[in-house]
Amino acid sequence: MEFAERLKAIQINVFADMDRAKAKARAAGKEIIDLSLGSSDLPASDHVIAAIEQSLHDRSTHGYLLYHGTQAFREAVARWYTNRFGIPVDPATEVLSLIGSQEGTAHLPLALLDPGDFALLLDPGYPSHAGGVYLAGGQIYPMPLLAENQFLPVLEDVPTPVLAQARMMVLSYPHNPTSAIVPLSFFEQAVDFCRQHNLVLVHDFPYVDIFFDQTNPPPSILQADPHKEVSIEFFTFSKSYNMGGFRIGYAIGNPQLILALRQIKAVVDFNQYRGILQGAIAALEGSQASVKETVATFQKRRDAFIGALHRIGWQVPTPKATMYVWAKLPEPWQNNSVEFCTRLVAATGVAVSPGSGFGKCGEGYVRFALVQEPKILEIAVEKIAEFLQRE
Repeated sequence: MEFAERLKAIQINVFADMDRAKAKARAAGKEIIDLSLGSSDLPASDHVIAAIEQSLHDRSTHGYLLYHGTQAFREAVARWYTNRFGIPVDPATEVLSLIGSQEGTAHLPLALLDPGDFALLLDPGYPSHAGGVYLAGGQIYPMPLLAENQFLPVLEDVPTPVLAQARMMVLSYPHNPTSAIVPLSFFEQAVDFCRQHNLVLVHDFPYVDIFFDQTNPPPSILQADPHKEVSIEFFTFSKSYNMGGFRIGYAIGNPQLILALRQIKAVVDFNQYRGILQGAIAALEGSQASVKETVATFQKRRDAFIGALHRIGWQVPTPKATMYVWAKLPEPWQNNSVEFCTRLVAATGVAVSPGSGFGKCGEGYVRFALVQEPKILEIAVEKIAEFLQRE
């Protein structure tokens, strides 16, 4: 069989390689401590489950759900956003429900890019951002994120010829995988940059609630672009409400961008099951105690894990947000994060993500996902220490 050329760009997937390495280690009798996936081990709230359960018994929810059937959800999203960030949102034209935010970030390039157009992406960054560009036939210009720049891109370094062919820039802060955060002033700079160069500014915002300094919440891109001139922002229920498996998210932003994404979505799928939308409304409008508990849980895990790493001599900075620790590899592994991860899981059963899987500038790092209890995290570090001593 002959397959489309676009598949070649997405054939290499180190996360699939790591999944095979985990399976091989498990088959060899290793007990896996999986810190490789950012899938929360915490449960969704009871009132969310109750809303979904109640919907299951309503036969009217069992059919296809078209756009207008999402109105109540879009109205709840608009109310939540305005209450949180103080910016009015029109639920009719500026909100779109999604089957997880990844659907939106992966499909939006189909609405913006013609073959050969550039997208400016963070390096390292979330893999689906690149995947969507490749599927649209676009080119990627990677914006390096370096520790000396606090893992922020230097916008002025983007070459003029690239900007002439660029149509979009994707940001995501708090950042996966580096856990970096940004001030509103950086977003204001980014908005001005995109206006100047006629770029759409895409902000992926899954960690809107997962931050540890409650006096300094992460900004929304629309606070820098309150009239929604060039921006669209993506949200998910996976992190704040532990609903990753329910696949529910949404976009807020410029009405033309929302409409364009809606047109792409209409070709690809219908909307999420109405009962899950009811659960999402309950999450947004019910008690937020579970969100605070989730943040407190990840903060405790962060502190336990960082403390354990420091005790074995692996000095890493303490993240201010997200559910990850981004760690620079010790010698002799600084140029081979994949080999470190595959050999680590084979020898110890501890699975982590190689930094190179997030982009060229991720090489030399690994990402730990804090999806285990503190005691398990400390055991994982003990196993890592033994591995480093042997190797």
